[in-house]
Amino acid sequence: MEVSKTNLLSAKQSEQRINRIAYQVYEDNVDEKEIIIAGIRSSGFEVAKMLSEVLKKIAPFDVQLIDVQMDKHSQTLNDIRIPLSTENLQGKVIILVDDVLNSGKTMMYALKPFLAADIKKIRTAVLVDRNHRRYPIAADYTGLSLATTLQEHVTVETENGKAIAFLS
Repeated sequence: MEVSKTNLLSAKQSEQRINRIAYQVYEDNVDEKEIIIAGIRSSGFEVAKMLSEVLKKIAPFDVQLIDVQMDKHSQTLNDIRIPLSTENLQGKVIILVDDVLNSGKTMMYALKPFLAADIKKIRTAVLVDRNHRRYPIAADYTGLSLATTLQEHVTVETENGKAIAFLS
């Protein structure tokens, strides 16, 4: 049986939402010299890449894009890697980005490597927020906030610098 998909955000709508998030990030960090955009692999990193490209065009501060490598489906989530040392994070502003925020588990575990450093502040950004929290995580920047049932699934597909969100 084929699962039906409902389009939540077209590529154009996703682009508009990412642009809006970029302007919010810029406004909240206008006095910074540099921010780090940390995207959770793999779709979260693609959304982070789109966000960082917009920020590089509109903001005067430096934007560094990094990949948070982790297995989202692991029950222990012990092996979480970022390409920066603790020293490189000192005093920095971090924007942690994922495609969909559901229970908060992935976002919570992805924060782990940043907690070892004395960072200035950390914020979270998601393209779609499903509002099904089991963990005390909230999105500071949201493209689309959506009430769904637990049986429904939200997917963000990325290709050629575009993102499309589906509900199935």
